[in-house]
Amino acid sequence: MDLDAYAAAHQEEWDRLASLPKIGQLSGTEADELIDRYQSGASNLSAMQTTVGQSPQGDRLGVSLSRARLRFTGAQANVLGLLPAFFGAQLPAALYRLRWLTLVNAGIFVVIAVAYGTWLSLNPQVLAGLGTPAALHRYATSQFVGYYSAHPDADFATAVWTNNAWIAALTIVFGITGIYPVYQLVANAQNVGISAAVLHQYGNFSHLWYIAPHGQLELYSIFTAAAAGMMLTWAWIAPGARTRTQALAEDGRTFFTVVIGLILSLAVSGTIEGVVTRQPWPWWIKIGIGTVALVGFLVYQWWLGGRAWRSGETGDLAEFDAGARNITAG
Repeated sequence: MDLDAYAAAHQEEWDRLASLPKIGQLSGTEADELIDRYQSGASNLSAMQTTVGQSPQGDRLGVSLSRARLRFTGAQANVLGLLPAFFGAQLPAALYRLRWLTLVNAGIFVVIAVAYGTWLSLNPQVLAGLGTPAALHRYATSQFVGYYSAHPDADFATAVWTNNAWIAALTIVFGITGIYPVYQLVANAQNVGISAAVLHQYGNFSHLWYIAPHGQLELYSIFTAAAAGMMLTWAWIAPGARTRTQALAEDGRTFFTVVIGLILSLAVSGTIEGVVTRQPWPWWIKIGIGTVALVGFLVYQWWLGGRAWRSGETGDLAEFDAGARNITAG
């Protein structure tokens, strides 16, 4: 496509499209013309994007289309009316895009945790450097288990939830650095490895079961947050056919929505940690509750997300809801 020739051939139509929304009171004929111009302009924009990608001419036409759409549709829909589409398509599609990297992160986490715990267990002198024998013994015999019952249910669940949600949000926001998601993944794996080594050293390895009820969904949420952050890193390292600005804008909008989903999943895991873990119930019941919560998240991500993805949903906002890429004068 000769973009300059194409733009010149349609310039008069695009100028008319840009001028119609500025008319104070549209007549019936003008309103019909606005819709016709909008449909024609949308076809022109699609043709340009398919052939040459992003261009100044396309950006300018996109602005005109956005203004025309706002004129004949009015204000955006009520926020509550957008929730079904967000939770039923946009969010699960965004999570679906992260599915394989999330599993890779889970594998990396397990390898690091096992390697770190094994190394510490086989090197007691290194383990001793983590604290005095009395402090390590106290941690293994009382502090590790006592942590889950030291505070009232609601207070503890809220504290755990806000802390984990904040960490997940930071992991995604600072994913652009390429360092913070990896740091969080490694740090959490090391902490689990250290706890396992200390508990094993003092004969209380079975206390590690206290992590199982809430830890399934909590850790998977952290793996997902790390995946979103890593995808943002990749967006500016290898944007593909998009510009880096465009890639970061599109993937940033997509994966920042994941924060909302993780806040909710971490609220569930925080409730399990604050209420279920401390109960004197059989372990199969407590772990089963955590497993049901994880399976629910997996169904939402893999099944509902896959269905949304196959229907064309990417997790990003609709083209015109996302706004124009560049506002140009003239």
